[in-house]
Amino acid sequence: MSLALFHRHVLEDHLSGFEANANPNHLSVVRRPAIFSVLAHRGQGAAVRTALSSVADTHIRDCGPEEWLLVSRTSGAAAVETGVAEIAGASHVDQSDGRVLIEIHGPSVRRILARCVALDLHSDVFVIGASTNALCCHVAVNLARTGDDRFEIVAPRSFAGSLFEELMEMGREFALTASFSRD
Repeated sequence: MSLALFHRHVLEDHLSGFEANANPNHLSVVRRPAIFSVLAHRGQGAAVRTALSSVADTHIRDCGPEEWLLVSRTSGAAAVETGVAEIAGASHVDQSDGRVLIEIHGPSVRRILARCVALDLHSDVFVIGASTNALCCHVAVNLARTGDDRFEIVAPRSFAGSLFEELMEMGREFALTASFSRD
């Protein structure tokens, strides 16, 4: 007996009805990101950090001392794992099926996120490329600033629905729209 499994994103039902054109303030859900937790072995932090920057089509997200998330929107998990497996002094775990990647952007994004996170998101403090673990709407996430008015949130799959609903509620005043990412 064969069994056919189909990938269904955890936010599929939450996004139904949001097919309209995006407003300036928009939340995009990435369908199939590759997300890996990477831990450096004792004393190997600097070397591992340097080696992570050479893994193609990925972005490094700081989580803690000698701990990172490696995120890719374009490469599959197998390709990212091949690159990470070659790094000496590091351990890694594929988190792709256990996490969701949400991008939120627009002119009011800081005001929306200020209602959800207890961080100073001013551009002089939280610079482009900065990332940190934080609570967002009572959910433990990794928040990264990826552009002038653009942030990415990596959250546990089991809390994705709650996080999505809270973000949409916080963005209602700013006409926040949502959809799956086109990339």
